[in-house]
Amino acid sequence: MRDRNDGSRQIDRATSTSICKAIGERLQQNLGPEAPLPSSLQRLIDEMHRQETLSKNYK
Repeated sequence: MRDRNDGSRQIDRATSTSICKAIGERLQQNLGPEAPLPSSLQRLIDEMHRQETLSKNYK
């Protein structure tokens, strides 16, 4: 059985952004606006926002 995550396929930036937004929306729905995020998850979200901002500035 082949490993599905063998690195042979990559997704484009638009697809990656769409996936990230969808994950964020689902997290907001499931956690609600008042639930605090675990610090490790908050750091990842902050980094994602930082990278998104940087990529928008280079366009």
